[in-house]
Amino acid sequence: MKIIGVDPGLKATGYGVIEVDQSGRIRPLEAGSIEPKSRELFENKLFKIRKNLDDIVVRQAPDALVLEKLYSHYKHPVTAAIMGHVRGVICLLCAERGIPLIEESPKRVRKAVVGNGNASKEQTRRVIASFLKIDPAKLTLDASDALALAMAHAQMRRFVG
Repeated sequence: MKIIGVDPGLKATGYGVIEVDQSGRIRPLEAGSIEPKSRELFENKLFKIRKNLDDIVVRQAPDALVLEKLYSHYKHPVTAAIMGHVRGVICLLCAERGIPLIEESPKRVRKAVVGNGNASKEQTRRVIASFLKIDPAKLTLDASDALALAMAHAQMRRFVG
């Protein structure tokens, strides 16, 4: 089974694709960040994220996409609205490509992968890099969060069925 995790963001959208074999072993296939230029128009940033993710989806043919749930803080309502746009583009891509969409909260993912729901992005990167035998210096924080989403789904799916 192939799973793609996506950590949405307008400045950087992280993605990570893993493959889980019959015995439950997890192998990383691809990870990175889509980073639109800061001076691009808003709609062009959204298009770049959608286009790049679509290219990855077509190339990797995942069985599921795990997307980080929208987190909003009352002090940053504009951030939540922007994230909603990015997430909307990703949800639309799933519908267009017929990929099952799973949403997970960051706390639940970090609890499943790191053992601590309040783990930092840096702690998550260290655990992910160690588990997948990836040099942490070559893994952006957004990409490691995306890999964590995919890995958490794979782990939770084993317990559920």
